[in-house]
Formats: sequence, C-alpha cells, structure tokens
Amino acid sequence: MANPRGGGGRHLPPLRLRRLLRSPISRCAGLLAAFAALLLVLSLRQADRVPLPLPQHPPAQVPNEQLWSSDGHGSHACVTPTSRYIAPKDSDRYMTVRSNGGLNQMRTGICDMVAVARLVNATLVIPQLDKRSFWQDTSTFKDVFNEPHFIKALEGDVGIVSDLPQGLQSVPRARKHFTSWSGASYYEEVKELWKDHKVVHIPKSDSRLANNGLPIDIQRLRCRCLYQALPNITLTQQKLLERLRSRGKFIALHLRYEKDMLAFTGCTHGLSDSEADELRIMRERTSHWKLKDINSTEQRSGGNCPLTPEEVGIFLRAMGYPASTWIYLAAGEIYGGDKYISKLRSYFPNLVSKEAIATKEELDKFNNHASQVAALDYIVSVESDVFVPSHSGNMARAVEGHRRFLGHRKTITPDRRGLVELFDLLQKGELMEGPKLSSLITEMHKNRQGAPRKRYGSLPGSKGRARLRTEESFYENPFPEFIW
Repeated sequence: MANPRGGGGRHLPPLRLRRLLRSPISRCAGLLAAFAALLLVLSLRQADRVPLPLPQHPPAQVPNEQLWSSDGHGSHACVTPTSRYIAPKDSDRYMTVRSNGGLNQMRTGICDMVAVARLVNATLVIPQLDKRSFWQDTSTFKDVFNEPHFIKALEGDVGIVSDLPQGLQSVPRARKHFTSWSGASYYEEVKELWKDHKVVHIPKSDSRLANNGLPIDIQRLRCRCLYQALPNITLTQQKLLERLRSRGKFIALHLRYEKDMLAFTGCTHGLSDSEADELRIMRERTSHWKLKDINSTEQRSGGNCPLTPEEVGIFLRAMGYPASTWIYLAAGEIYGGDKYISKLRSYFPNLVSKEAIATKEELDKFNNHASQVAALDYIVSVESDVFVPSHSGNMARAVEGHRRFLGHRKTITPDRRGLVELFDLLQKGELMEGPKLSSLITEMHKNRQGAPRKRYGSLPGSKGRARLRTEESFYENPFPEFIW
C-alpha cells in the first residue's frame, strides 16, 4: 500500500521545509502581514466604525499567465513510424481479449493488446469491456469508443475485426495470462501458442507490456492507439465543454474522495468514528482487496491518501487561484456528500459537477453506465485549462499522459507527503493560511506542473521483477519516445 514516491514524485524534505519556515524572508513576510493588519484595525477604530472580518482565505498574488500557462518548451508529439516499420502481414492467428478494471485501466490495457497483436502478428478481435468489476457496467466497446474509427486508425499497424470469422466461432481456444510488464522477447516465445490453436484468449489486459526497453515503433504504436485511435468526443461531451468554456478558464479537479477509494486506501483522516468503521467494514468484506489492517495515520504521512476536499481548497488557494475560479468536479459520488464538499466550496463557490451543467435528458443516457460517465470526465479533464488530481490512479495517470501528448498542458500534481506536513502545522496553529503558506506550497510545486521530463525509473532498492512495478507508467509520461 505504501508509495515510496510519496504522492507521485519528489517532495520537499522536512529539513528544507523547516529552513523555509525559519528563513528571514519568511519571517519578514509574516511581520509585514501582521503590521498591515494592525494598521487596518487602528484606522477603522479612528473612523469609529466596526471592522469587517478579514478574508478567511486570503489569495496569493500570482500573475494570471502563471496560473494558466503551460511549459512545453516548444516540444512536439511525434508518433510517426520509423522508416523500418512495415505494414502488418496477413494473419490467420486471432486474439480475443477481455479487458479488466475501470475505464482508464481498460483503455491502456487495450492499447497494450494492440501492441502485443503487432508483436505476435495476430489479428485482434475488438476487446470485451469489463462487466464484472465494482461498477457492474454493461457498456460495450462501441458504447464508449468509436469502433469504426478505431479499426481504421490502426489498419496500418495491426488487423482488427469486430468478431471472429464464422468458421472460428466454436473452435477450441488457448487461454493465456500474459506476464505483467513483459518485453518483446517474451512475446516472441508466446507466438508458439498459435502453432496448435487458431485463437488465443487473453482474460486480462492491464499492464502486460513493459514501460521501458521496447522498440521505438512499438512505443509509438501505443501512443497512436491511446491518443489517436481511442479518443471519441461525443456530442454530449462537446456540449458540456462549450458550457464550461463559456464561463472562462477552468480547472478540472479529479477528486478521489469516493467511499470505495477511502475504504481501499484505509484513509480516514477528518472522518467521524462511525464513518471510519463503515469504511473498515467495507474493506474487510471486499474479498479481492488484499490489505485489511491499515494504519490511516501512516498512510497519510506517507503521502498515500487522497487530499480531502478541504485540503484541496487550501492547496489551490495557496497556489494563487482566486475564489472566482471555475472548477469542474471530475469525480464519482463524494463520501459524506455536502458535509465535506461544502468545505471545498467555501474556498471556490464556482464548483460545478456534470449534474450541474448537463440536462436531465443528457444525464439519463449514462444511468448504470459508469464507463460512459468516466469517459465524459476523462475528456473534460484532458481538455481543461488546468488538471489537478487529488490522488494518483489510473485516470490521473492516463489524463496526465494525454495532456503531455497534446503539448504538456498544465497538470499540477500535489506533493501529498509534503503537503501533509504543512496541513498538520495549520491544524496545530503553528502556521496560518496566507503569504507564508503560499510561498511554501508554490516552492514545493514549481517542478510539478507538467513540464517535459523523462520517465522515472524503478525505485532505489527494488529488485527482480518487483522493480518493474515501481517504474513510472509509460502511459503517464510517454517521454521521450514520442517527443521531438
């Protein structure tokens, strides 16, 4: 459960944090703020007036361009095949696939399977979407994606068909669980399966390809699949984007504060005892969740808990976003409802969800179709002016990678481990919201806003195949393979 990266990357070390807190500049800023407040009180008293309360969440003064601009350094996406790449050969081998997980886990898994089909020279049958996961969604591939476009966009890479040929519908199929994070040499050996079978069925699609060490043309194929073949902006999604943009620039906030998320991670900070018990019981009763006994305090201090709605509000105001900022809530049902979301709204009143900007008729189409709802949030997040995930996860990683592909659009990844140290100081009264907190948080995040960088490798100390799990996902940051 622990994430040694501490919230998706490097964080501000405690020693450096203490130095910033004690620095002369920091002390000077605090004295100036206190002196200004004293002058205000004295002037109001002299005028024999009752003073108005000071703003509860004083905004940092950050230039508007700095709040919204991205920093792509003139980089461009390049997914064009190299001169060595050849058209796919005709093949009588077929691969059937059942994708697993939520929408974004299935999305990346599908593109892994496209690349695998290329490596083994097999024809890919349109994958089945997961209908047995937590969401119990009955959506098919064509309900979420544009199937004809998907087939056409990849015709120069791999053969794709909607269904098996009639003569192969009832033939025996080999069944193979591909090893996670496998390289090209592994799939050379896998080709042997088709010597005895015309059809091989793959029951799981996620994380079946290595993040690193694959041929450049295979990496670019993964990008073409994910960013050109699968995206499908529907009329409803386009309407919602237009309504949001009519209000001005907006942040898409992926707020991971759903009941299942909190139960799975064991994060209960700020919840009541009865709420914490409810989440614990849910975790204990969910058989496929392996970890049952989780220390919430350790999880939070390690940066492994999603930010609470209130913490997100503190964070974004400290980053300089004014109270008038429009924020689109890309999330499921928030645990505790208005009890907790109202704390975020106290910082940003212009907080809207899909329920607020879509008509009832538009929303009715998504009833019992969680994948289609997730697709809507995905598109809005990719197209937003700024994207902020409150926790790492499949959607956060997929959106960040897509935004990098589109020119390194601004994506602010909170340093959760570093932020927890500051939030604890706030709670103890040792730090106040204002210029001092703002300077600490902006300094902490100056290199966490989506600028180009190479993928992180495995974590120090990780060995064997376990090290592959700790590498940064290719789909989170497909740099440098697709950048020139």
